[in-house]
Amino acid sequence: MVGGTHAVSMGDRGRIVVPVELRERLGLTAGSPLLLVETAMGIVVTTRERARDLVRRQLQGDDLVDELLDERRASAAEDDR
Repeated sequence: MVGGTHAVSMGDRGRIVVPVELRERLGLTAGSPLLLVETAMGIVVTTRERARDLVRRQLQGDDLVDELLDERRASAAEDDR
């Protein structure tokens, strides 16, 4: 199963417990780095890898470095003429 809702409570020191089925499915162990992302809809808890993949998917097709390099090459070619 992917997805779902899991009710958790925050402890007195601000700690939350990730349910065992999520830890096992996502390969999380003690000390696994997680990100808390505040959004307009609330808080998203994710791994660094999943956040990185999400950003890459959102930017897919927009390779700004290659675009800048192409512009510089075109400009250099114009200067050489």
